[in-house]
Amino acid sequence: MQARYRDQIAPALAKEFKYKNENPMAVPKLVKIVLNIGCGEAAHDAKVLEAAQKTLELVSGQKPVVTRAKKAISNFRIKEGDAVGCKVTLRRARMYEFLDRLITVALPRIRDFRGFSQKGFDEGGNYSFGLQEHSIFPEILLDQMPYPLGMDIVMVTNARSRDQGLALIKAFGFPFSGAGQQKAA
Repeated sequence: MQARYRDQIAPALAKEFKYKNENPMAVPKLVKIVLNIGCGEAAHDAKVLEAAQKTLELVSGQKPVVTRAKKAISNFRIKEGDAVGCKVTLRRARMYEFLDRLITVALPRIRDFRGFSQKGFDEGGNYSFGLQEHSIFPEILLDQMPYPLGMDIVMVTNARSRDQGLALIKAFGFPFSGAGQQKAA
């Protein structure tokens, strides 16, 4: 994926957004991918947090960081400092390797999948989406995972706008739904 970006995607984006003999660093690129599993039940059951950490480690190939509650929320019986999830930040080679596995292996395993919405873009061209099941990754063995966990994935780009971020992520072959083919709103 990294070689594909350098050889095909970057020149195509430079031509599309009319970056002439400017600095090649002006072309939008993927900066990092952040994987996050939020499990508030972890404050009460340590096994849920262990399962989330094991899942992220298998999927990303990197040890996750435990995230803790910033504020106490009495309705959820969470105190300040309780473990409420874990996250992993992927950069460089691991990021491109994960993106390749996500697009070519994991997403085709989602039942009745018709693509992601284009509404997940923010003003800076970053894209966020969630997966309801972590079992779409082939590294996860269902009989070893006692809890079904969802996952949030954020693709952070250095694009200047939504349109540039959309063009970049589409160029990698990321599947977007056919209904939202208009410009990202």
